[in-house]
Amino acid sequence: MQTTRLGRTGLVVSRIALGMMTYGTPKWRPWVLDEDASRPLVKRAVELGVNFFDTADMYSAGESEVLSGRFVREFCRREEVVIATKLFFPVVMDPKTARPGPNTQGLGRKRIFHAVDDSLRRLGTDYIDLYQIHRFDPQVPVEETMEALHEVVKAGKVRHLGASSMWAWQFAKMQDAARRHGWTPFSSMQNHYNLAYREEEREMLPLCRDQGVAVLPWSPLARGFLAGNRTAADKSAGATSRAQTDDLAQNYYYRASDFATADRLKAMAADKGVSPATLAYAWLLHQPAVTAPIVGASKLPQLDDAAAAVELRLSADELKALGEGYEPHPVLGHA
Repeated sequence: MQTTRLGRTGLVVSRIALGMMTYGTPKWRPWVLDEDASRPLVKRAVELGVNFFDTADMYSAGESEVLSGRFVREFCRREEVVIATKLFFPVVMDPKTARPGPNTQGLGRKRIFHAVDDSLRRLGTDYIDLYQIHRFDPQVPVEETMEALHEVVKAGKVRHLGASSMWAWQFAKMQDAARRHGWTPFSSMQNHYNLAYREEEREMLPLCRDQGVAVLPWSPLARGFLAGNRTAADKSAGATSRAQTDDLAQNYYYRASDFATADRLKAMAADKGVSPATLAYAWLLHQPAVTAPIVGASKLPQLDDAAAAVELRLSADELKALGEGYEPHPVLGHA
């Protein structure tokens, strides 16, 4: 497994990050794996050289953080690994029925201070390597958010800060506030980016390249769409539970042009003797500013597919061929 630095920081991360949203409790989402089913997957990721684990307080209403911390203690040396987590959304098991109380979501000062302590407790660690805001909060002044985040860094609870999906102007506004006041800026951007969704190439990726911000794409396989086994009939007859129940994927990617992208990917993957997933990850790893895709895995071979992408070299002509025929999408993933 290759490693690199997170943006302009001294933090060393593997070129693949393991997304921990898949691990927690199926009470939260039917496709989530419980502790016993998750353990061999995390163990295999560590054996492959992954040292970067990404979770969030909202995943499985906190249970993902609990398992993330437990597995790190079980399989790793804490000083060698990078634990990333996020805050913004309410931490509830069923958002359709639970009504969040005041100050239990968003990026206000009070919420940040409570959230970081709750995450540390669930993770069972003294510090978080990368603390990320899950979304932009238009209800809170950016100065309040950035100052509070800076204070949790100075308190030793957090080492580095990151952000996730938002408009480029919002990210630039937050970075500017940090720099003007001498506060800690964001070192990474975890955004929605894959071969089937490339709208981030317009503004966010050029901004990150210019500012030396690490890009950590979420949904690098378009929620499984680019793995090559999705069809227009998934809602009624999908091959997996996630294919049948993942309304977001069906709303995001199931257009004719998206299936054409998946078909081009499958054809080239067959010619190269790799899986479509490996080729999709490799395409991302060749994009400027991309540091580490956030890989979700519910089966052991999926981890091997991701690791193989790190060594796969693609020519300029191959990269161009994969991207041909892309049809712009409406902006997705900021909410």
